[in-house]
Amino acid sequence: MGFTLKRVYDAAEATDGFRVLVDRLWPRGVSKQRAELDLWAKDVAPSPELRTEWHHHRERFDEFASRYRDELDAGEAARSLLDLGTEHERVTLLFGARDEQVNHATVLLEWLREHGASVES
Repeated sequence: MGFTLKRVYDAAEATDGFRVLVDRLWPRGVSKQRAELDLWAKDVAPSPELRTEWHHHRERFDEFASRYRDELDAGEAARSLLDLGTEHERVTLLFGARDEQVNHATVLLEWLREHGASVES
């Protein structure tokens, strides 16, 4: 099946498979019990500096995405996610952003696809 995205605020489902939070900060208003996480992959999220800059300049998403891809290429955290894709039938990447299309998790999912992971739309 592969990787898929879901907001952490949405209810957990049995079909989610292995659930991974890919935000550096814990999402507001969500208890650890309600999140039903298997893993919190803080290190795969954008660096604090990049995240802060992007939140101040939302109109620069393309620049943010490019710089975030550079961070993913340079680190090991995203490669560890690739390994999870071989260990689990489905991996659901959880994120807290309101915008389901313009956020770091969509960039991460595309990075995983570009590096050989099976990705669900």
